[in-house]
Amino acid sequence: MHIILVPGKDGRTGNACLTHRQVLLLGVIFLLVLPVSLGLLVSKLGSALDRQNRAQLDPEYLAQLERTVAGQKQQIDETKKNAEAHLNALAMRIGRLQAQVMRINALGQRLTSMAGLDKGEFNFSEEPPMGGPEQRMSREGAGTPDFVKTLDRLSSDVDRKTLQIGLLEGMMVDRQLRAQLNPVGWPVIGGFVTSSFGARADPFTGRHAFHEGVDIANKMGAPIKAMAAGVVTYVGERPGYGLTVEVNHGNDYATRYAHVLASLVKVGDKIEKGQDLATVGASGRATGPHLHFEVLRDGNQINPRSFLRTSS
Repeated sequence: MHIILVPGKDGRTGNACLTHRQVLLLGVIFLLVLPVSLGLLVSKLGSALDRQNRAQLDPEYLAQLERTVAGQKQQIDETKKNAEAHLNALAMRIGRLQAQVMRINALGQRLTSMAGLDKGEFNFSEEPPMGGPEQRMSREGAGTPDFVKTLDRLSSDVDRKTLQIGLLEGMMVDRQLRAQLNPVGWPVIGGFVTSSFGARADPFTGRHAFHEGVDIANKMGAPIKAMAAGVVTYVGERPGYGLTVEVNHGNDYATRYAHVLASLVKVGDKIEKGQDLATVGASGRATGPHLHFEVLRDGNQINPRSFLRTSS
């Protein structure tokens, strides 16, 4: 056998000749070495697999697996308990909201009745009318659980009814304010009308004259009460009226109390409906103790009869 040697960096080549005996010897050596090498490789791989199997069958390893499985089971149980607790909390919240809606309904109906409003305007026992184009629900919304939908519906129901209560309260406060500012009632305790608004015979001259208010006879010193809340704008003498008290009630209304004996208020005082303003007297042009009462709108006297309500 002729063998050519590959040159190195110097570029020179070499050759060698092997006899048949030498070639045969090399083949025998290779055949002897190859099985030994394969055996060593297989033995090493077998040892590695055996160590892995022994590790998996090791009691400590199995115990660790059992602990892992037990921990996962505990996590599942805790998750289940938390879910049940949340469901119970939601159920309790739904119950509270339902009770709150019932209380709001009862309160709303009672307030509507007290305010004398049309039940159709504030109906707390029926669902409000609704409408609008149909919109397809998203897949996420379509899968919402029923109890969540119930909770959302009750929450919006409470919000809506709370808004209604607020509006109703505002209307009632406005009515009460108007009632306080509206000069309706009776300006003295007791007494009776001796002269009405309009044409009459003058009590001093007997000539035809126009009476711009109402005369209410009463005893000297009887309290005169404000017909409505307002601000005192005048206290003093006026020709023919004698000592006079005037109150502005807003909304273009004012009241005048004349022939008084003494004033109990001063200009700028804020007064409440029914508050004592003065006492009955006979000051000015008067034939005896009485109250001359006027109602003015935009500064002009109007007939007070529609504002007078005899006290019970």
